[in-house]
Amino acid sequence: MTSLPMTPVTSDRLNLPLITPGEAADMLAGRRVPSWHRDYPRQDDQDAASMVRADAPDPSWGPRHITRSFDGLVVGSIGFFGPPSPAADEIPEAEVGYGLVADARGHGAATESLRALLAETDQLGVRIRASVLPENAASIKVLAKCGFTELRGANEDGELVMARPLPR
Repeated sequence: MTSLPMTPVTSDRLNLPLITPGEAADMLAGRRVPSWHRDYPRQDDQDAASMVRADAPDPSWGPRHITRSFDGLVVGSIGFFGPPSPAADEIPEAEVGYGLVADARGHGAATESLRALLAETDQLGVRIRASVLPENAASIKVLAKCGFTELRGANEDGELVMARPLPR
């Protein structure tokens, strides 16, 4: 199986450590951690935390915190909905999701964190897709900046499904 680093993925301004089972339990129970932004976790972050399993066969494909390097504050989450599986064309593919607290939006953190994860998945030969609500212009812009050029239509929830071709 193709694995991502278990250590934090890093970028210039961000660290992306895996959400541990203990942290997931805290997030789901509403317990606060001092290094979390006052608005973290959001509902989407809690939904991501609900996917964390201590017995997961490959936890590297789970959700990660988006942590600012300069102050250690967790401002969102990013990660995959599980390990890759072969798509119709046999290329391994995984779906990514991400989100930030309102205070952290508009400063490039979503784009930077997604690019950091894509650098890892590119090395593994894994194509990435994302689903986004059509009215979420900011997220569509992030996906476009990160090379998600293939529009696959809409899913059952009315979200646009976009994919990023693997670099040559």
